[in-house]
Amino acid sequence: MVKKKSKLMLWSDLRRDKYLYLLVLPGILYFLIFKYYPMWGIIIAFQDYSPYLGVWKSAWVGMEHFVRFFTNPSFYVLFRNTMMISLLSLVFFFPLPILLALSMNEVGNKLFKRTIQSIVYLPHFLSWVIIAGITFLLLSQSNGIINLLLERMGYAKIAFLTSENYFWALLTGQNIWKDTGWGTIIFLAAITGIDSQLYEAAKIDGASRARQIWHITLPGIRNVIIILLILRLGHIMDVGFEQVFLMSNGAVANVADVFETYVYRNGIQQGQFSYTTAVGLFKSVIGLVLVVWANWTAKRFGEEGVY
Repeated sequence: MVKKKSKLMLWSDLRRDKYLYLLVLPGILYFLIFKYYPMWGIIIAFQDYSPYLGVWKSAWVGMEHFVRFFTNPSFYVLFRNTMMISLLSLVFFFPLPILLALSMNEVGNKLFKRTIQSIVYLPHFLSWVIIAGITFLLLSQSNGIINLLLERMGYAKIAFLTSENYFWALLTGQNIWKDTGWGTIIFLAAITGIDSQLYEAAKIDGASRARQIWHITLPGIRNVIIILLILRLGHIMDVGFEQVFLMSNGAVANVADVFETYVYRNGIQQGQFSYTTAVGLFKSVIGLVLVVWANWTAKRFGEEGVY
């Protein structure tokens, strides 16, 4: 009887909100076709996959690829480089869109505010190829603009692009320049959702702009910050193949080799599909564990979390 009643309620809701369900249908189909269906491919991480035999006829090897990967001497280098690039991005890049959104929210002149928004959004639409080209033009040791200026000022040229000491900082700087402005969109939208009466009451009480930001604006967008941080932790093993691939060279290979470039060499160039699928599955599991842990921690402290 309860099941029948639940089914009736379900069909009633579907009929009532049919247009809303039709609205979300393309998004659902996108995730089913391009996100969930391809997950069947992780099976080959436990096989000696052959394109000629297919998934169901390839020989099963169990955890052999994972053992090979974890015992590989390059595993530590790959893990170190990936984590350091991600942590630098998390520490230096993640807070900047929040600070920029808070600053832009304080701008009273609408025309000036929109102009600044357009300027800081623009780098997001440039490809990594263009950004890498700009970086080479600026920092090349032979004829880069910055090194030419240093030479004219009597200083020695600096090998920005071929020194291991600068590589991680260069990647972090590129990320900051490219996506800081774009990252402010969500935070600005969250700020506009804060009740304006709170600011009016604070003004009456004599609160300064800094106090209003600290006691009203930041608490008002705290849930958004936490949710985005949790989601960012899920991608901590992803540093972006294209950026690293374009910026790396033989001189910085020791600090530039990450999981994405390793998968590209072994999977695409050498055809070791099962082995590189195991590497990708390892990355995904780490991301999943971090998301679950961060979400659990957030809820322990009374926040909403992702789910």
